[in-house]
Amino acid sequence: MKNTRRLKRMARANRNKVGGLNLTSLMDVFTILVLYLLVNQASVHIEEPPKEVVLPDSIAEAMPRETVVIMVSEAYVIIQKQEVASIADILASKSGVILPIREVLMRIKEETVAQGGPLAEEKSKEVTIMAHRKLPFKLLKTLMSTATSAGYSKISLAVNQKAS
Repeated sequence: MKNTRRLKRMARANRNKVGGLNLTSLMDVFTILVLYLLVNQASVHIEEPPKEVVLPDSIAEAMPRETVVIMVSEAYVIIQKQEVASIADILASKSGVILPIREVLMRIKEETVAQGGPLAEEKSKEVTIMAHRKLPFKLLKTLMSTATSAGYSKISLAVNQKAS
């Protein structure tokens, strides 16, 4: 008789128990989710170069930022998917500044500042040159000086990140 009362009491106690969540597993899932979002939030997608622009390799670890991109193939200089000048004309020019490129860069800078935003002024001073690896440095120097004359003070050169 003692045994039956005890069994009934245990059955009642088990019936009244409320099922609980395993918080440790939930916390693990949320931690992994937060870490994933933090890591991937910082990644920036930069425009891929066309097939005719082969970038040099580098072991640089700095991630690219979204900026104005000047693509330089073996034949043309392209800014925002528009051919602006030919490489032959730039190399033949004696001037240190290429006027058509300067005009396009200044127009883009004015548009960026006009759009406003807290970082518009700072962002409008950055440009990335994505040049074919076989182009002479004289050409890159001319492009950098043209970008500087248009008001771009932060100039980056795009490269392929090579595993170290």
